[in-house]
Amino acid sequence: MSTQFHTLKVSNIQRETKGCVSVAFEVPKALREDFTFSSGQYLTLKTDISGEEIRRSYSLCSSPHENQWRVAIKEILNGKFSSYANQHLQTGDTLEVMAPMGNFKIEPNPSNSNHYLLFAAGSGVTPVFSILKTILKEEPLSTLTLFYGNKGMSEIIFREELEAIKNRFLDRINIIHVFSRENIGIPLLKGRIDAQRTKELLHAFLKNQTVSSAYICGPQEMILAVKDELIVFGLSAAQIHFELFHAAPVEKKIVSEHAQQAAFESKIELIMDGERTNFYLSSDGPTILEAAYKAGADAPFACKGGVCCTCKAKVLRGEISMDVNYALTPEEVAQGYILTCQAHPTSNDVLISFDD
Repeated sequence: MSTQFHTLKVSNIQRETKGCVSVAFEVPKALREDFTFSSGQYLTLKTDISGEEIRRSYSLCSSPHENQWRVAIKEILNGKFSSYANQHLQTGDTLEVMAPMGNFKIEPNPSNSNHYLLFAAGSGVTPVFSILKTILKEEPLSTLTLFYGNKGMSEIIFREELEAIKNRFLDRINIIHVFSRENIGIPLLKGRIDAQRTKELLHAFLKNQTVSSAYICGPQEMILAVKDELIVFGLSAAQIHFELFHAAPVEKKIVSEHAQQAAFESKIELIMDGERTNFYLSSDGPTILEAAYKAGADAPFACKGGVCCTCKAKVLRGEISMDVNYALTPEEVAQGYILTCQAHPTSNDVLISFDD
């Protein structure tokens, strides 16, 4: 896994909505192989804003067959990077960009004859848009249903492109818009995508239909509600894939004095780009990522909330625990991968590698 940042030029900026732009990057031929991606993956961007280094991860809205690297950035209140991108970033500027990452992805198979179910809310449509374009292009026998939630019509990101796709593939894709603050005269399509509305949408549009896989992207509350209803509808957990844009704050667990383990100091050895960094870390201290930075290691990160997997590394020796994990698959955890931004040592000697 490459954790190196590359300086890329902004080749194009498009205004998608009043509060959202999409940004395309010029990737030199020498870096094309490193920047190969699967639909659904994201880029980690880095820049200096008012003397502060800011990193953010944004999903690619382009598909691999388009030979383009484009992300959509929705401006959020007090968002340093999103405000900068929407108000100040210009074509020709440069940003530091890490190669594509992420487990929320699809690997198309031309022989598939599947029905894919997609749920998105707001800017959560970004990776979903990439996925649906890839399916329509690479799996000619497959069909899709997209439920897309927004405040109103003017908030729909990629509105014109979605309409064009719907008109082009009338027999293969069904796009249903749900508005929380705009009434189009259909009660079912007015409100937020919560558990009850998901249940009603499934029975209204997909009753007696077989769904092969579901992809969900948006706020945590919506994702959990949709996921639960899809399981009731008959899908297995393995058929449901989701990507969080933001996670709710994690409440600290209250542990009784009797059950609480005494803190101990652990020796941490970290491998990155072939170099080794050693430091000591208390089991009840900061995360391994924070401690690594203090020790001088330029370890990769973006969200620091356990949502992306930019800080992913592998435990080669010892044991750790994670506060939360919204990004790694159960298979990756079983293989020893961790999110260093959420990791704490639970053994006296730990060896971690960013290179595996």
